[in-house]
Amino acid sequence: MDVGYRSLLRPALFRIGSGDAEAAHLKTLQQVARLGDQPRALHAVQRLLHVPTSPVLVAGIEFPGRVGLAAGMDKDGVGVRAWGALGFGHVELGTVTARAQPGNDAPRLFRLRESRGVINRMGFNNHGAAALADRLRAAGPVGVPVGVSVGKTKVTPVEEAVEDYLASLRLLDEVADYLAVNVSSPNTPGLRSLQDKEPLAELLAELVTTAGRLARDRGVTPTPIFVKIAPDLTDGALDDVLEVVQHADVSGLIATNTTVGRDGIADGDLPLADETGGLSGAPLTRRARYVVERIAQRTKLPVIGVGGVMTAADGTALIDAGASLVQVYTGYIYRGPALVQELNRSLG
Repeated sequence: MDVGYRSLLRPALFRIGSGDAEAAHLKTLQQVARLGDQPRALHAVQRLLHVPTSPVLVAGIEFPGRVGLAAGMDKDGVGVRAWGALGFGHVELGTVTARAQPGNDAPRLFRLRESRGVINRMGFNNHGAAALADRLRAAGPVGVPVGVSVGKTKVTPVEEAVEDYLASLRLLDEVADYLAVNVSSPNTPGLRSLQDKEPLAELLAELVTTAGRLARDRGVTPTPIFVKIAPDLTDGALDDVLEVVQHADVSGLIATNTTVGRDGIADGDLPLADETGGLSGAPLTRRARYVVERIAQRTKLPVIGVGGVMTAADGTALIDAGASLVQVYTGYIYRGPALVQELNRSLG
């Protein structure tokens, strides 16, 4: 399957739209969505790709396996019925915002083929939290936990970010198995300033308090809240984030988002290095592993490791570094379903 994807399917995908990465992304999502609407085909794919895995309990949620799909691949949940059949033990949708927005101007997605990386400056293009909530209600149970990454609407001033995040929380609280607070994307102006100690403390306190109140009103346990952090934080800044999240009583951390650094880019991809946006894929592998290990050594909170998972060995290394779960994105673009199968075999 690995050879077939890399020699046949991937070249065809990479030719879509005369090499336009976003056009290929949208075409792939359309096919995944169609698969989710065809129960027989979905069952056949599930049988073909199935690898036995052991469930793992994280933040009170039972995940059927350790390998999940990272946020960014399916922002609006169009393929939510199909991802479990494709081998994923959970899927994180989004990032969505309180209000629908088009994102940044195209082109905004670039493949760095020699480096096995991607640069994106999508800018949280999505149909809004309300639309995603409606889609998840219509989809019903999909067989795997569904997380939703939430971010700040671009036109909302940073000073009003708390209420913007709360609006998304209120819309998604009943339909998401967990919420991921994205304060680390480099593609929304001012967003990363919310990782600073005081703004982050205020934001998380409001989110956790509101989630608790909503849960009490429904007579259920609160929806777990994770915080997604940037790989570009200094050690001191990482320690500040850990201090805040532990005091805020969040459920866990996701490490890491994309990087604004450009280390590890192959010579043949250097013309693309000047493109603004977040870099993901193989150039991020070592840094993501370092951040996971550092925070896992300093907190008992569960960590979801993401960033540069291109091989089964990369996923194993993140688990060894202290992650409870791993997520893939760019590796899936370059390796396809075979990567998920390898990871599931390796991580059990």
